[in-house]
Amino acid sequence: MDSEQLLAEIREANLTYLMLAQNLIRKDRAEALFRLGMTEEAADLLAMLSTAQLLKIASSNMLLCRFRVDDDLVWNLLTSHNVKKVDNSTTTQLHASILMAGKYAESMATTAH
Repeated sequence: MDSEQLLAEIREANLTYLMLAQNLIRKDRAEALFRLGMTEEAADLLAMLSTAQLLKIASSNMLLCRFRVDDDLVWNLLTSHNVKKVDNSTTTQLHASILMAGKYAESMATTAH
């Protein structure tokens, strides 16, 4: 993959992410804040952006979305690697979701102070 193709794919991913985020925020704000892991202020700004503004922001050569999972336990649960006590995939996914929700709540509590 050459540099130009990589940049084009980053721009496409940015636009897709921004459009998805904006739709989620407009449909169910509370769920969007949780699923996207963003602040109220960021959601307010994103919800108000015009299509032209979305396109301009998406054209950046920096990827706008980022991985929120930085914990080995969550990665292992999501990928079903090294799961010793639980072998039910639904329970494993639920456990990963609970851990990520706790991290989101912690980050929002830190932001509020």
